[in-house]
Amino acid sequence: MLDPLIIGIDRALRTLFVVPSSTRAVPGRECVEPVLSAEEQRHAGALMRVNHVGEICAQALYQGQALTCRTPQIRQALEHAAYEETEHLAWTEQRIKELGGRKSLLNSLWYLGALSLGALAGKLGEAWSLGFLAETERQVEAHLEHHLAELPAQDAKSRMIVQQMKLDEVAHAEMAVRLGACALPSQVKTAMRLAAGVMTRTAYYV
Repeated sequence: MLDPLIIGIDRALRTLFVVPSSTRAVPGRECVEPVLSAEEQRHAGALMRVNHVGEICAQALYQGQALTCRTPQIRQALEHAAYEETEHLAWTEQRIKELGGRKSLLNSLWYLGALSLGALAGKLGEAWSLGFLAETERQVEAHLEHHLAELPAQDAKSRMIVQQMKLDEVAHAEMAVRLGACALPSQVKTAMRLAAGVMTRTAYYV
């Protein structure tokens, strides 16, 4: 009984306090660092901070769902998706540093909230849990598409990171559908968008 708890605590500490690493090459690594104005650099850094928070939440969400998942196949799929999200975490953290920015001061709060939501979704049953995951990834895809429009045109490094993240999120949503995700009620989707809006607006500044 203690093993899952210990593993969960270890993952939380690693997500929040250990510099993540990636086995895949960082997208845009060969691009020349762009010449940005002070405002463009600040804006790009803030956008990447928001994306980093999204990856913190993704780690916690997948962990919460895996903890309450009763089917080994689905648990393994969740853990694999969480592994890919760890790479996103590494990419965004590195890019924040390159842009001279900082991570959100509220990362522990974001993690705890997403972990609770993931565990609750898992308790509702696997079809609902996967439906929540699929809808989350669709909304993240739309959010990343918006960031591609917002990032400075000359910041190819940030844009290539966001583009690859977007492709991976699409794959995660498709995975959830293949595993039996159900469609969420429109009211739930709206509530998720509103909550995500609060998170992104806050993380942009804090």
